[in-house]
Amino acid sequence: MTTTPLPPSLRATLPGRYYTDPGVFRQEQERLFESLWMCAVRGADLGEPGAFRTVRVGRESVVVVRDRAGGLRAFLNVCRHRGARLCEEESGRVRRTLRCPYHAWTYDLDGRLVAAPNLATMPDLDRTAYGLVTVHLREWLGYAWVCLADEPPSFEETVVGAAVERLGDVASLERYRTEELALGRRISYDVSANWKLLVENFMECYHCATIHPELTEVLPEFAEGYAAQYYVGHGAAFGEDVQGFTVDGGAGFARLPEVTAGQDRRYYAITVKPTVFINLVPDHVILHRMFPLAEDRTVVECDWLYAPEVVASGADVSRSVELFHRVNVQDFDACERTQPAMASRAYRRGGVLVPSEHHIGLFHSWLTERLAARPAGEPGGPGA
Repeated sequence: MTTTPLPPSLRATLPGRYYTDPGVFRQEQERLFESLWMCAVRGADLGEPGAFRTVRVGRESVVVVRDRAGGLRAFLNVCRHRGARLCEEESGRVRRTLRCPYHAWTYDLDGRLVAAPNLATMPDLDRTAYGLVTVHLREWLGYAWVCLADEPPSFEETVVGAAVERLGDVASLERYRTEELALGRRISYDVSANWKLLVENFMECYHCATIHPELTEVLPEFAEGYAAQYYVGHGAAFGEDVQGFTVDGGAGFARLPEVTAGQDRRYYAITVKPTVFINLVPDHVILHRMFPLAEDRTVVECDWLYAPEVVASGADVSRSVELFHRVNVQDFDACERTQPAMASRAYRRGGVLVPSEHHIGLFHSWLTERLAARPAGEPGGPGA
């Protein structure tokens, strides 16, 4: 942290090396992305048995597949024979089994080893023990969340709890019935910036008046610099002449059925640490999933979700998509402009947070505590 004495109105940020050091990023992979619940795949994308998608979780490739009973399962994308990657494609569908392209070891959709060349000559081979390595999976908001830890943290406390911490209760989020919504648009962004810069940007609105003209037209209070996440339970109000959360402020679609009158004409934002952003507006939900690939590269997949009848009707969703797409482009451009300076001697000891950004300090404290904690099995760690 900076050694310069700070006046009471300012707080120190993380030093620049937290955004550029490959060693710090390796720690984050181990102690965050490979230890916590990560939002991996939208369940509706895997609509039929055998449908699969591979995602990067920390240093691992994980394959999520729909089994024949209709459930979702997740496995490390590694053949148990000689370690070849099982599924090379990002997504696809198999008929009945997952087959390694190297030596043809073949696995059922429940992960059991079911076939291999000359398998009959190995009667002592336990087909369950040599099945695919299972990854913990939970479904929430219509997405599959996975955790690589042997003993995952409480999903209710660390994931669902983020909604409670932000909105005051989980019911305020559940009223949007995200799991029942349909995908209206998906855009993937490849951002040349550290994932934490994206989180910090999403959490504050000190920058909104500077780079988000369309957003502040719709949400005028954002021009004052205070983000929705600064206040528990607060949703930023639409401007008086604004009809909907669209790029021109024109009418959107009908309010989602269970959204209350108190939530109407308001925008709510939730950060689910470490890598998920949830945005709630009366007629749709926008969900970002971040996949940190390197200390200076982050892929963000953004879904716009609408009432099923809106998507089924072929309605034009472009005006609502365009608003947050512009916000994303503006934000990610700002993060890419910031990333090179993280290696500057000017930022060696970090920067400062102004009062409307002080809540970002809680994110920094959470991060440094997670990185300082010793994982199970390490000297001094749990179970060592």
